[in-house]
Amino acid sequence: MSEHSSTRSVHAGEERRKPYGALTSPIVQTSTYTFEDTDAVLDFMARKAERTSAREAGGDLELRDEYGRYSNPTQQAAERKLAALEGGEGAVLFGSGMAAITTALLALLSAGDHAIVVRNCYRRTREFADKFLPRWGAETTSVAIDDLAGLAAAIRPNTRLIFVETPTNPHLRIIDLEAVAALARPRGILTMVDSTFATPLNLQPLALGLDLVVHSATKYLAGHNDLLAGVVIGPHRLVTEIEYARGMLGAVLGPHDAYLLLRGLKTLALRVQRQNENGMRVARFLEGHPAVARVYYPGLPSHPDHEIACRQMAGFGGVVSFELVGDKERTSRFVDALRIPYIGPTLGGVESIVQQQALFISLDMAEREASGVSDTLVRYALGIEDADDLIADLAQALDAV
Repeated sequence: MSEHSSTRSVHAGEERRKPYGALTSPIVQTSTYTFEDTDAVLDFMARKAERTSAREAGGDLELRDEYGRYSNPTQQAAERKLAALEGGEGAVLFGSGMAAITTALLALLSAGDHAIVVRNCYRRTREFADKFLPRWGAETTSVAIDDLAGLAAAIRPNTRLIFVETPTNPHLRIIDLEAVAALARPRGILTMVDSTFATPLNLQPLALGLDLVVHSATKYLAGHNDLLAGVVIGPHRLVTEIEYARGMLGAVLGPHDAYLLLRGLKTLALRVQRQNENGMRVARFLEGHPAVARVYYPGLPSHPDHEIACRQMAGFGGVVSFELVGDKERTSRFVDALRIPYIGPTLGGVESIVQQQALFISLDMAEREASGVSDTLVRYALGIEDADDLIADLAQALDAV
């Protein structure tokens, strides 16, 4: 039976009948899983070999757990739910979004390989590509998100991977994923997208031809600002490689955080719907205010990628970035005058979070300018509060400065 995303958010990935008749999936708090006797060990090892062969062929087999660094039943339930939400064959959870990105890149790239990374992606991802991957002999080329011709020109015979992000932080640029897939797939190049800002509710990259999707599950997927997690989702043949690397590098997600992630995912559809609505209403309000110089929100016709966003997204998200008329000091006074949002560097939770983003990048003016983030830019990550209250708060803060 075909199910809607809200139903999958609640039920997918979890056993219908859980231990002890519990309604929620249990937290399996153990580092080690024991075996009844030697025959059980031998049977497990044979099944393990079968599973590896099945996954390499694009399938999968159920396998009991062995050791907590490799898997955990609570973690696996969250992985199955996330795979179902994205339409992937499998998912691998990590202790943070960066652990997911870095482990996937290390698993997929070898010495002599070349990767293309969009310049507009999260700055820590860019730093890893620019500063760390070359230590292991992998080269990277940076290309602007709106330069598909430049992306095509950057492809080399040894290009193994194209890494993109959409929407980007903080200007919410959108890349045409079908166009990226059309460039990569005929050449046998893997594609990977950081879809954290979009969520599986607003964007389905795998259906558009991408190979892998990564999320900082800390953000919208968990939704309550109370855990760190990351996930990579895709076909078994690639997920298996990344899962093997996770077991080797040890960046596993613990069972308590997996449980909290499962709990948060059950309300994902409700939360994202409200955040989409808040995003659109706040963006329209800000665009019409004389104290606001520019608004960045893909749901607005003024956004440079509005047409692409309308074509490939079901909603435009809960982050609105905007530049104020004035200078750095006036922008700081505006942020301090807001009464509802907290000041901080995250997004995607039920509470609204605001930041004058340049100040979180560097205190050095030259470094801030090099980042492309102006001193007057505010990134507002909207929570699930009432839109009327959020707009009233914005209005009073704008009036106050």
